[in-house]
Amino acid sequence: MSREKIDELLSSVKLNELLHRQEEERNKSKLLWICAIAGAVVAVAAIAYGIYRFFTPDYLEDFEDDFEEDFEDDFFDDEDESEE
Repeated sequence: MSREKIDELLSSVKLNELLHRQEEERNKSKLLWICAIAGAVVAVAAIAYGIYRFFTPDYLEDFEDDFEEDFEDDFFDDEDESEE
């Protein structure tokens, strides 16, 4: 092989490597954008849910407290009556 053909072959190999690298970088860039957008959507959803939970009153907790108070009063009243 002549020197010119070797140089031409090497330059074509370098060109192919360069093109291949650029293609990989584009694929990584697309994947990075997709992950960034998905992460932003998840973050906004988490913030919205947190705000919703903070501002929504907890009715069940109030109901349980009322029930426990009534139950305790009746229980102790029965014991006091039986001792007398």
